[in-house]
Amino acid sequence: MPVTIDGSAGGGQVLRSALSLAAVTGEAVRVEDVRGARPNPGLKHQHLACVEAAAAVCDADVDGAELGSDVVAFDPGDPTGGSVAVDVGTAGAATLVFETVLPLGVVVDDPIELTVTGGTDVAWSPTVDYYRDVRLPLAARAGWRATVDVSRRGFYPGGGGEATLRVAPSERERVAFDDRGAFRGARVEAVASSDLADADVADRLVAAAVDDLETANVEVDMSTARSVRAPSTGAGVLVVLDYEATTAGFSALGEPGTPAEDVGERAAADAVAFRGQERSSPDAGGPRRPPVVDVHAADQLVLALALASGRVRPAAVTEHVRANCAVARAFGFDVRVDDDGVIVGE
Repeated sequence: MPVTIDGSAGGGQVLRSALSLAAVTGEAVRVEDVRGARPNPGLKHQHLACVEAAAAVCDADVDGAELGSDVVAFDPGDPTGGSVAVDVGTAGAATLVFETVLPLGVVVDDPIELTVTGGTDVAWSPTVDYYRDVRLPLAARAGWRATVDVSRRGFYPGGGGEATLRVAPSERERVAFDDRGAFRGARVEAVASSDLADADVADRLVAAAVDDLETANVEVDMSTARSVRAPSTGAGVLVVLDYEATTAGFSALGEPGTPAEDVGERAAADAVAFRGQERSSPDAGGPRRPPVVDVHAADQLVLALALASGRVRPAAVTEHVRANCAVARAFGFDVRVDDDGVIVGE
C-alpha cells in the first residue's frame, strides 16, 4: 500500500517533500487533496514541473500528472543520475523544482543535472542567489553536495529564466544547527534587469542595504551589483550573514512603484533583526537561545533531519515546517518540533 498524504495544508511544499521522500525510500506515495486549502487548489505549472522532474530522475509511474489534478499517485523506480530538463511554462520558481530533486543525491551513484526554465527570482520562493549562497551551503553541512549555474534570469510575469542544478552523489551526515558560532561578516548582492540600468537600480539596492547594515554595526565584507538580461523587468537583493557554523539569507524583490531604496532596506532590516537575536541569553529562566537558520531555511532542512537525524534551531516554526515534519513522519521518520521550538530528527 502506498503512503497516503493529506495535501490540503502546507501548499506545494507537502507535494514536493512527498515526492522527494518517495524517491529516496522507494515507497509509493499518494498525495490527496493537493493544495486543497489554497484559493486555487490542485496542481499548477510549477507543481507539475516538480512531479515531472522527480519522475524523470527515478523513472516513476505517475497518475494525476496534469494541471488542476488534486490527487497525485507516484510509484518510484530506482533513482539514477543523468540529465533532465523541465520547462515550468510560467514564471513558477525553478528553485522549488530543484528542491524536489536535491535530496535524491543521497541515493544516486552518478550525478544528476537538472535544467529548469521558469522563474529564477520570483515571490513566495527562494531566489536563485539565495539558493546558491544560502541553501546549498547549509545542505553541504548535512553532506548534500550540489551547485547551481544561472544561464538567464527570469522575473515575474515573463519567467523565461534558465538555471541548472548539479547534484553529486551525497552522504547522510547528522544535521547540527544548534549554534551559530562567531560572526564572520555580511555580503550584499543585487541584480536588476538591463532595462533598469539607466536608473541604477542594482546599485541603489546595494547602497541602501549596506547603509542600513553598517548603521546597525553589521560589518559588510563584500557587495556586488549586476545588470542582467531577462524577458521581464525585475530586480532583487540578497543579504547573507556568514557565521562560523551557519549561513543565513534575507532577500527582497523589487515591485512596480516601490523605490529601490525601500527594497534594499527591507532585506537589511530582516538581517539586522536576525543578527540582533544572537544577544539572547541561554541562561535558565532567560530568553531562548538565538536562532541558527533563517525562517525559510528551516523547512528546507526538515528532510535532511529525517534522513540523517540532528537538530535545527530555526528563526520561526512555520506552517511549512510543521507540514514537512508531518510528511516525514508519514514515511516513518521521527521528526518533530520540541517545546523550545527546535526541530529534532532522531
